[in-house]
Amino acid sequence: MNSNYYAGAEPRGLPADLVTAAGVDHVRLVYDYLNAGDLDACASLLHDEVEFELPGQPPARGRTAVLHAHRVDVALTTRHEIDHIVAHDHSVVAVGRRIVPGADERGLRFVDFFTIADDAMVRACTRYYHTTP
Repeated sequence: MNSNYYAGAEPRGLPADLVTAAGVDHVRLVYDYLNAGDLDACASLLHDEVEFELPGQPPARGRTAVLHAHRVDVALTTRHEIDHIVAHDHSVVAVGRRIVPGADERGLRFVDFFTIADDAMVRACTRYYHTTP
């Protein structure tokens, strides 16, 4: 995975916020599991009361609803390629491309804004797509 990461590192290179650092790992794994089509593994990283918002769709609340929203939004062959990750204070922002085989290989650019719970599980995600103004 080609990504950059900033989490407010201390001068010695240690994360200033261990929950946020663990949240970054969980966010990266969410994309890895989605790309592999392993929704059960993805569910293991989600908070019980997770919320997921996609443009044009009502918010999904709870693990089951969030996994259903992912199934509806993407084919099992869809890939998420992450270009950049920025994290601070229980928040993780991932910038990347959603690539559907057979479609434009440049993919649809997106930004996902994640909220990380105190137990480092993914608490919420809101997705924004790049569109031409």
